[in-house]
Amino acid sequence: MKRILFISIAFLLTSCGAREVIPHFTKTSDIYGLASVVQLSGTETEVILKDYFMDVNRIDSIVAPKVFSVEVAPDKTVVWLKAENNDIPKFSELKVWVNGTGYSIPMRKSRKQSVEFTYQPKNKQPKTVQLAGQINDWNPSKTNLEKVDGVWKTTLWLNPGKYHYQVVVDGKWILDSANPEMEDNNIGGVNSVLRIKGGNPDLLPFIYTASTKGKKIHLGFQNAVDELFVYWENYRLNDEFVSINGNEATIIIPANASGLKRSHIRVWAYNSEGESNDLIIPLEKRSAVTATSQLNRSDLYTQIMYSLMVDRFYNANLENDQPVNDPEIHPKANYYGGDIAGITQKIEDGYFDSLGIRTIWVSPITQNPLGAYGLYPNPRTKFSGYHGYWPISSSKVDFRFGTSDDVHRMLDEAHKRDINVILDYVANHVHQEHPLYKNHPDWVTPLYLPDGTMNTEKWDEHRLTTWFDTFMPTLDLERAEVYEPMTDSALFWVTQYKFDGFRHDATKHIPEVFWRTLTQKIKENVEPNRTIYQIGETYGSHELIASYIGSGMLNAQFDFNVYDAALATFGQTDVSFKNLNSKLTEGFSYYGWNNLMGIISGNHDKGRFISYAGGSLSFDEDAKYAGWTREIGVGNPLGYKRLQMFNAFNLTIPGVPTIYQGDEFGQPGGNDPDNRKMMQFEGLSDSEQQTLGVTKKLTTLRRSNMALNYGTFEPLLITDNVYAYARTYMGNVVVVVFNNSNSSTKIEMELPARFAELNFSSNFSSDFSKSGEKLYVKLDGFSFDVFTSI
Repeated sequence: MKRILFISIAFLLTSCGAREVIPHFTKTSDIYGLASVVQLSGTETEVILKDYFMDVNRIDSIVAPKVFSVEVAPDKTVVWLKAENNDIPKFSELKVWVNGTGYSIPMRKSRKQSVEFTYQPKNKQPKTVQLAGQINDWNPSKTNLEKVDGVWKTTLWLNPGKYHYQVVVDGKWILDSANPEMEDNNIGGVNSVLRIKGGNPDLLPFIYTASTKGKKIHLGFQNAVDELFVYWENYRLNDEFVSINGNEATIIIPANASGLKRSHIRVWAYNSEGESNDLIIPLEKRSAVTATSQLNRSDLYTQIMYSLMVDRFYNANLENDQPVNDPEIHPKANYYGGDIAGITQKIEDGYFDSLGIRTIWVSPITQNPLGAYGLYPNPRTKFSGYHGYWPISSSKVDFRFGTSDDVHRMLDEAHKRDINVILDYVANHVHQEHPLYKNHPDWVTPLYLPDGTMNTEKWDEHRLTTWFDTFMPTLDLERAEVYEPMTDSALFWVTQYKFDGFRHDATKHIPEVFWRTLTQKIKENVEPNRTIYQIGETYGSHELIASYIGSGMLNAQFDFNVYDAALATFGQTDVSFKNLNSKLTEGFSYYGWNNLMGIISGNHDKGRFISYAGGSLSFDEDAKYAGWTREIGVGNPLGYKRLQMFNAFNLTIPGVPTIYQGDEFGQPGGNDPDNRKMMQFEGLSDSEQQTLGVTKKLTTLRRSNMALNYGTFEPLLITDNVYAYARTYMGNVVVVVFNNSNSSTKIEMELPARFAELNFSSNFSSDFSKSGEKLYVKLDGFSFDVFTSI
């Protein structure tokens, strides 16, 4: 093998010239996939090398920029980097040599700032003062203020951005009376807002792909660039491959790429104001991919995902219908009969193809209990395990959903159509009937806290130990004897059944060692030609969500912060687009401007968007209680237009758009279980049919346009009611414009100078004109359009 590799490199050196070849490249990389960016954490950073390298024993040496001192653990699993924070460049690389091959891991300087927060009571002095908010994932015990000369103080270490918070005074949560800035929390209340300024966004470098021809890729810049970082796979390209001329750069794709069906170029830059956006460019052999027809389901950035609940999707096999026979269970909380065969039938019928779906996320299919558990007070009801989240087995298919053969057939039929299927996997807890708990009752976290209170539903203050309910013990996944069998069970589903990845339930409640162990096992046991996508579920701050994403962890998580902001903006008329744009771009600074984050239309734990948007469901009510106690419809038919805008936003921004079953046409409902009605395929109303048609048109645009899969994101116009942005890739431009007011609006916007010579077409029939760098659009109330360059 080494001889073949040597001959190949020698051939490339003679046929292409030494300048165009990376001499120590090996097709079998020591790094699994593309190395994620190391987020430096100030004066000392721990880099877990085992996250990146399949065999750390093969590492020869490690080189960091001169400002760092480098300390490598004896077993080579970890390296510690130490430096004065002010001396660290805004972007840099860690060079790791493995058997003579030098790999480059990108590193990003911490953006955190020291912020002094003070609180001065107006009346009597309290005994304790704490902060709770997005600064600490709403856990007041993490931020205790100290009283100094009558003023309560603490020092925070925060990234630039906007943070909702409240002051907790003697246990009572209140707004900060000294801070006049407040914002709606989207659940009927308000929070105080703390803003931390960063660099001037108007002066940050902005990089974009301008064009490509043959082995060359041409980039353009806006604003100064102090240094450009260009990576092919996990090799940083030097100035033999990258040339800069003013506000342009040319990349020569290494000749080594000729032997690979798919590889990638990645680009970052920085200047004195901070870091640029990032680029990712897929390659097919030695050329940049320029058409979506060249992409397939292994290209994860092209995913449109569909989320479904097996029991509530489609019933194709009446013989396995077996609801729990217990009169204490309300029909809404019992099995409806949906099954795996039903999913397969809809795959074969072409339903997912018609929606442009590349990935199907199925709810858990492992065996759940036969009895009734839990209790809801009004109406009084117990529950069955129809949803799949109460496993009594981690490897057996629930007979009410089908058989092992049914699962294999579903996967086979999906894969024939270039569709991935990922499985919702429950690792945090098991049901009390699970053999693991019965045989090892000590393998769980304590149900009671030291003060004697019950440790249930304490999502933030005891997030790694809290139980979801008394019959669902939380596993102590810090212990090897617990996480080893549980990661083996997860691995079973991607090795024996060939699932294409996981949606991981309750991610933030599970310790990092579990995720690292599972991901390592996937790297070691899954065939190298398969791509596994792991996406987690975490409600919390950007920082908490991002802490589970990386080379040794998960590919992505669902971006609930963007969902909450989009729900508030498109679901109401008095929430500015400025808030949505701020939340979206703030997320990019944590997850990357090209990312695999899940962008949801809703899910099985939230009230239906269309019912909020139409007014049938109020933002300040308990959506679960509403769904139990009254019929939740759409309300005002304008809800359909708002849903269409919401879906247009999700399907045109970076990330993985995720459609929850029924949101493609506007199925109404409150929260669980009212948001889990049986999926409707026939008998749609005119408004539902029209909304479904809009969704299909949007997914077709996404699937057919490279700019909507790999393009840059560039805000063009942001007002309270108007939002416009552009996606660009290799000179191909998409401009998306929204009008979130109830009246027709004439919109005039300035386009980047590089768009001056372009012509556009409207995909949703709005009136528009263009003159040089000006775009004029007339949009009806609550509408949008997507303009594509021609």
